[in-house]
Amino acid sequence: MLKKLGRNPALLKAAGLLLAAYLRLVRKTNSMVIDPPDAYERLQPHRPFICAMWHGQHFMMPFTRPDDWDVHVMISRSADGEINATAAEKLGLKLIRASGSQKSYQITKRGGMRGFIEGLRVLKEGGIMALTADVPKGPARVAGQGIVQMARYSGRPIVPFAIATSRFISFNSWDKASLNLPFGRAAIAIGEPIYVANDADDEALEVARLAVEAGLNEVTARAYALTGKRHG
Repeated sequence: MLKKLGRNPALLKAAGLLLAAYLRLVRKTNSMVIDPPDAYERLQPHRPFICAMWHGQHFMMPFTRPDDWDVHVMISRSADGEINATAAEKLGLKLIRASGSQKSYQITKRGGMRGFIEGLRVLKEGGIMALTADVPKGPARVAGQGIVQMARYSGRPIVPFAIATSRFISFNSWDKASLNLPFGRAAIAIGEPIYVANDADDEALEVARLAVEAGLNEVTARAYALTGKRHG
């Protein structure tokens, strides 16, 4: 019965709207710093770009978007994805419902190829494409090939993003997820753009993948440090 209720569209939408309202509360009650302070100005010449983030650190990501940015986010079609999608849309993001996989036979099932093509279209039309670099379900904080291939075929750079709050609850989940809490400090950390040549061979793609991984780990650590906290 609980499983059936968990797939009820009305309940999932209600949960998403509640999550959006809660995240707005968190944003309003946390003072914010951005590092580097001129990060958004420095990104202007690199637009449109691919905004990279880690799974489990994504809840507050809509608040990294300036009002004039057209941002599309890739979110899975799972039950959890329905909640996240409703919240993301309520917070001003546009949606692509798809996700990648570690297993090739699941890519079609999860809409991975369709999502990849949609992401290329968004970038070609000048929009910003946001997606998690690591692929469910694990290993956590290991960048997959998908985001690197999107950069290769689009010609647009990958930019690591992280946002953290000083107060949070950590979960024992595959993605080391954190739920941000109100009434504290928050920080946005943004990394350097990572370009991938359209003729990159396997070795160059692996170098780029590792650069994305290192960049995301660096901005995540920096965002938490700016709030005076550490996160595993």
